[in-house]
Amino acid sequence: MLKTNKPYGIRDVQRALNLSSPSIAQYHMSKLEHAGLLKREGGNWVVNRVMLDNRIKVGRFLIPRYFFYTIFAVVVFLGGFIIKLDASGWEYIYFMVATLLFVLIFGYETAKVWLKGKL
Repeated sequence: MLKTNKPYGIRDVQRALNLSSPSIAQYHMSKLEHAGLLKREGGNWVVNRVMLDNRIKVGRFLIPRYFFYTIFAVVVFLGGFIIKLDASGWEYIYFMVATLLFVLIFGYETAKVWLKGKL
């Protein structure tokens, strides 16, 4: 129901979910608001798209999407040490520096999203 960007009131939620009273809907909506998944606009609730944009839901957890990029960059970086394509060439040094730069950038973005979103 709350997938659209349209604001919803307590009665809308109560009717859509067949809840027995508006206070039950109020309770659940305030819990979602406290978790950062909803926000209030003019007395109604809308989905907090900013909170969900940079995250992927895995089971019950919201994981920053940059986390997966960081893991991939770390694997590529470590693979460079294992394979040692051409240990004496500038290409190898360029590859390792560029990959390390990606690890640092994605790691920074992951930490920023994770700490900002209070996951």
